[in-house]
Amino acid sequence: MVHPSETAGKSPRWSDLFEPGVRHALYVGIGIQILQQFSRINGVLYYTQILEQAGVEVLLSNIGISSDSASILISAVTTLLMLPNIGVAMRLMDISGRRFLLLSTTPILIASLVVLVVANLVELGNVVHAVLSTVSVIVYFCCFVMGFGPIPNILCSEIFPTWVRGVCIAICALIIWIGDIIVTYTIPLMLNTIGLAGVFAIYLVVCVIAFVFVFLKVPETKGMPLEVITEFFAVGTKQAAPQN
Repeated sequence: MVHPSETAGKSPRWSDLFEPGVRHALYVGIGIQILQQFSRINGVLYYTQILEQAGVEVLLSNIGISSDSASILISAVTTLLMLPNIGVAMRLMDISGRRFLLLSTTPILIASLVVLVVANLVELGNVVHAVLSTVSVIVYFCCFVMGFGPIPNILCSEIFPTWVRGVCIAICALIIWIGDIIVTYTIPLMLNTIGLAGVFAIYLVVCVIAFVFVFLKVPETKGMPLEVITEFFAVGTKQAAPQN
């Protein structure tokens, strides 16, 4: 394994990306960015009147709010609820760790998507449907901004050796944009072919894969020196130095 201090001043080469430690770290970085993009339900909210389909206008009409204002109100409430969760996540990242947050929030994402799938497949009545769908979307977003929202980018800034960090982060950024384009342009097609429940089911499968991927492949980087992270990806957990 090449020690980071020996290569800190050299220019990166494409061949450096195929070194065992770098290749493994890049695999994890690309994988977690792909899973982040394909586990986001933002695209669905951009391309469908999900709140109208959920019957939220029926629920809000009881307190005098028109259906035209429902989307704006729910978006505002969701954003306001996400802000404190972002603050909590910033605090917990340095206490509990990145891996812990990913593994603890992803099951909640899965549960929220299960509820959304069921709510769109089973006839539950307008009010129940509206409550379940709205609460599930809000819970999903609040947990997403604590885990899979910010942490993939943080991990990508920590897991790569210094001499190839710029190139590796650029590759991960490219993956983000490609994934965003794919999600943006495939959502309308999927909504027309498999419906809203089918789209949520796909996100559900992605979140399950994401949980397994994080559990098996993503190390805890909280308080871990760069040398230990590099060694982890080069030789694996058994031979890596103990975590702090």
